[in-house]
Amino acid sequence: MPDTPYVFAAVAVCVAITFALRALPFAVLTPLRTSAVVHYLNARMPVGVMLILTVYTMRDLSPAAPRELVAPAIALAVTLGLHHWRHNAVLSIFGGTAVHVALASTLTPH
Repeated sequence: MPDTPYVFAAVAVCVAITFALRALPFAVLTPLRTSAVVHYLNARMPVGVMLILTVYTMRDLSPAAPRELVAPAIALAVTLGLHHWRHNAVLSIFGGTAVHVALASTLTPH
């Protein structure tokens, strides 16, 4: 069994590392608030995320099977409509995803 000072030292090191790791994001956050790169990413990322989700969803679809295109096309229209209406990326992504899942599970034959 380890000696008592060794155990206290190990616990103290663990406490110091845990505290540092939890405080680090707050120390780094202050300079990032005024960063031009962060402001640029804040403006561009929602559209980028929606574009990536769209490409990921549509990549395996075949125009030869029009029935497969119905659910993604409607979901894409709902996503674009929600984003144009509310300018809220979270609402647009979740709304479009919910419509796609609902339509894909009801329109696709099992």
